[in-house]
Amino acid sequence: MDALYTAVATATHGREGRAVSSDGTLDLQLAPPVELGGNGEGTNPEQLFAAGYAACFASALGVVGRRAKVDVSEAAVTGEVGIGKQGEGFALAVTLRVELPDSVDAETGRELVDQAHQVCPYSNATRGNIPVELIVE
Repeated sequence: MDALYTAVATATHGREGRAVSSDGTLDLQLAPPVELGGNGEGTNPEQLFAAGYAACFASALGVVGRRAKVDVSEAAVTGEVGIGKQGEGFALAVTLRVELPDSVDAETGRELVDQAHQVCPYSNATRGNIPVELIVE
């Protein structure tokens, strides 16, 4: 693959530190969520992954929608990223909730979401590694 763009970010002090992009536009305080024993006074890697995956999937949906000549510009994608124990380590699971415009019928919507799942780089990166559930609303 020839990269068209490479994002660069540095995290310090793990889940209780800071994440900063090389251009400085991203500069976030990190903190574990309360559910994992943290104070919740910052974002966490799961929130960042959920936001990135949701945005990327929405873009992929736009690509396949344009190809099919179906307007999905008002679609919304909500990413949910769960983290839990798996053996001695931890694992992730993702649910993507895709809310399509009322003008898109259920069958067409499902087809577009399934196609977007084949196009989205996050979907391609996670396929076979973590469970990803697609819910069309």
